[in-house]
Amino acid sequence: MKAIFPPLFLALWLSSGRSVPAAEPANPNASPKARAILNYFHALGARQERRLLSGQFTGTGDRANLELLSRIHDQTGCWPALMGVDYADFSHRRLTSSAPNRSAIAYWHQGGLVTISAHLYNPANATEYGLRDPGVDLNRLLVPGTETYRRWMGELDLAADGLRELRDAGVVVLWRPFHEMNGGWFWWGAKDPPTFIQVWRQMFDYFTRVKRLDNLLWVYSPNHGAKTAAYYPGDQYVDLVGLDAYTDFVDTHHIRGYAEVARLGKPFGFTEFGPHGAQNPPGDYDYRRFIEGVTRDFPQAVFFMCWDWKWSLAANTHTQEMLRHPWLVNRAELPPGLAGAGR
Repeated sequence: MKAIFPPLFLALWLSSGRSVPAAEPANPNASPKARAILNYFHALGARQERRLLSGQFTGTGDRANLELLSRIHDQTGCWPALMGVDYADFSHRRLTSSAPNRSAIAYWHQGGLVTISAHLYNPANATEYGLRDPGVDLNRLLVPGTETYRRWMGELDLAADGLRELRDAGVVVLWRPFHEMNGGWFWWGAKDPPTFIQVWRQMFDYFTRVKRLDNLLWVYSPNHGAKTAAYYPGDQYVDLVGLDAYTDFVDTHHIRGYAEVARLGKPFGFTEFGPHGAQNPPGDYDYRRFIEGVTRDFPQAVFFMCWDWKWSLAANTHTQEMLRHPWLVNRAELPPGLAGAGR
């Protein structure tokens, strides 16, 4: 397919003095705005400064709002470039897009980028949410006529309805399904890689060809550790890649699997970062350690998203110094018109 060069990105290339080839999105029908954003991510890696987008997760389900982002701005004078929400409504054991979409649309129109994940419920479990159910056979999601397949397609429809609302509002979404699939703590995790890949591709085909969600950029985000590239669905199904990592130590000894994911050739980011560990963070992390580690050991990184609560940019120390590092791109440094009005 002939490459499309959005006028905004042509201006960025000309102003940078570099010749950066346009990236072809996984979805060949991706909107011009989605293409411009993907091209922007690809161009960041060639820069010496202003090359790492800041990000903050803001909440799940009905708890999603922009309060945490406002706290970060009050403390640092900076708005993160990227805001994250999740469609899981744990209190009601369902997916919901209402509050996440309100926050996403508001931040988009303020000039920020948007990433969305979903802690999906287990379609093989008819009575419970089942997020951490063991022993799930992913093949059952692919067999039409079964109750598991019926519930699974209904779940995909719920997520697609939310993403369609964002499409109709002109919002481009970095869509991050099945996160941490190489770990065994979610029902879809640590499965047979070829079967997992079939499930990813099924979702991709349904969302792109049937639902026509041309506002999505697809993000592959294993947990740091083993088999980080084993579940990769293929270049035609992924736009960006990353690692989820919960640790104080930002180096390749403590964050494993970077080289394997970086070799995939897609823009790389820390799709979730949390200091201390995955549980009970003390909220005393010096965030200068994060940027020092990224610049030293993760040279291909072009974005990150901190998790909320005591992992967040608002709950730890020296965040302002980190956000003002020469590598950082906050919302104010995004190219005019990259997010917001227009398609």
